[in-house]
Amino acid sequence: MRLPFRLTSLTATVLGLALACGASAYNARPKLVVIIVIDQFRADYLDRYHDQFAEGGFRTFLDHGAWFVNCNYDYANTRTAPGHATLFTGAYTIGHGIGANEWWDAQKKRMVTSVEDDKTQLLGISGNLPGASPHNLLSDTLGDELKLATQGKSRVFGVSLKDRAAVLPAGYAGDAAYWIDHETGTWVSSTYYRADLPAWVKEFNGSNRTTKYWDREWKDTDGTILGTTAHRKTKKGAEAGFYDVVGPTPFANDYEFEFAKELVLYEKLGAGETTDLLIVSLSGNDILGHRIGPDTPQMKNMALTIDRQLAEFFTFLGHQVGLANIWMALSADHGVSPIPSYAKKLRLPGENLNDEKLLSDINAAIGSKVGSSATAQYVKELDYPLAFLDQTAFPSRMKEEDAEQAAGEAMQKIGLRGYYTRSQLAQGKVPPSALGRKYLNSFSPYGGWYVLGVPAPFSIGGLTGTDHATPYTYDTHVPLVFYGFPFQPGVYRTAAQPIDLVATFASLLGINAPAAATGRVLVEALAPTSRSPGTSSPDSTPPKSKSSPENSAPVPTGGSH
Repeated sequence: MRLPFRLTSLTATVLGLALACGASAYNARPKLVVIIVIDQFRADYLDRYHDQFAEGGFRTFLDHGAWFVNCNYDYANTRTAPGHATLFTGAYTIGHGIGANEWWDAQKKRMVTSVEDDKTQLLGISGNLPGASPHNLLSDTLGDELKLATQGKSRVFGVSLKDRAAVLPAGYAGDAAYWIDHETGTWVSSTYYRADLPAWVKEFNGSNRTTKYWDREWKDTDGTILGTTAHRKTKKGAEAGFYDVVGPTPFANDYEFEFAKELVLYEKLGAGETTDLLIVSLSGNDILGHRIGPDTPQMKNMALTIDRQLAEFFTFLGHQVGLANIWMALSADHGVSPIPSYAKKLRLPGENLNDEKLLSDINAAIGSKVGSSATAQYVKELDYPLAFLDQTAFPSRMKEEDAEQAAGEAMQKIGLRGYYTRSQLAQGKVPPSALGRKYLNSFSPYGGWYVLGVPAPFSIGGLTGTDHATPYTYDTHVPLVFYGFPFQPGVYRTAAQPIDLVATFASLLGINAPAAATGRVLVEALAPTSRSPGTSSPDSTPPKSKSSPENSAPVPTGGSH
């Protein structure tokens, strides 16, 4: 229930101290940690639409929580899989290994995804299809450490439309990760977690929940139609699936939250003797953003609708668990570049590049360099600006570092600003600069021979839409906000990174940080806590860097203690 009065500053401080002193994962204080990841949600959206957010959604964090406005990823490979792995391992790719959404597998001679696992099977749809697991992670996660600390008693779940955005956050020991079949919208999982779907998931899938999201008009508050989920055909004549039609609309988030609410209810999250963890990654923002960019009425409405959806979800959590019993955080896996045509209107050097021509030109340039066939596919896949090489295409006498250097020089010749080879990164041979560090942090042992190109700002590897995967702030700058009694409400302008999220939660929960974690505890936003029993003075209060007057923001309310 909601507290019947507004807490005074003194009462809030005393209550916050009491709860912080007794908080730990071992005694279910808090009962539940909820982490929201919004795929492709730029940090500046929170400022851009701040005055249009209603009470209860984003303002739960912005007015009543700790808001770190200067949070940036310190690596260059700003993609979905690396971003989610980074958020929950507290390490960059050099620590957790996930360097891309997919990469070239020299043995299978094809691209493989970051989570596909031939040793598992997909649950939820017919057919003997490979499942997914976190087996490529080189570090454990926050959820794994929570499981270790509580002898497996804590419950850990990941939910997203995308497999990588559910599997990697849930970690090795997660109770389950759930994502959707792109064609039907059916919720699926993998035999990695269990032999069959729980009865409640089967019931959810069997009750045709997707039907109400089809054939709807997406309108703004003025009634202007922004999109539709009407059935349509693909360019090849097939029926377009749920992910492609419903995915780029706010209805996709409604569908995710509908599933997440039932998960909380049926899995009884927050009702155990230890702290539980729920991760919800909202994918719709990214599906839409790639198509139309960040500066459109649709993206604005998407952000404002997410605000309402968060408010409804938090109200649900308040009724089920009590917001006083929950700690929350919100962040993103990456940002996004403006649409190049929009950048050009502002006289910025934006450009949509023909990725097929880029690939052809790079291969031709490599061929002329190594003295072999000009038509060979030296670069097997180009995920701009990342090139995966086919080592069998190069002369047998050629060493990896020489082949990668030839490819890098070819990439630079056709317009990239520079390059870093896998061999170079593996040896740590980067310039002692901020950019060099970002690329070193992007090193992965997966993908065979590869080259990370340095693109020009606002250049996109595709003739339409926009993208991310650069070291620039429009891709690295993401939100980082916390809510709960340990956090002193305010705006914090100290430098922060997404890797700090798990370091902070691990410290507050009294558990180890993940094995490869390198983030710091964000002490400037934490309420002071008492010393060990027998001492009379509290720990020194961390410096305040709030933009608002001290203690002016209300404290979290909403549940019994």
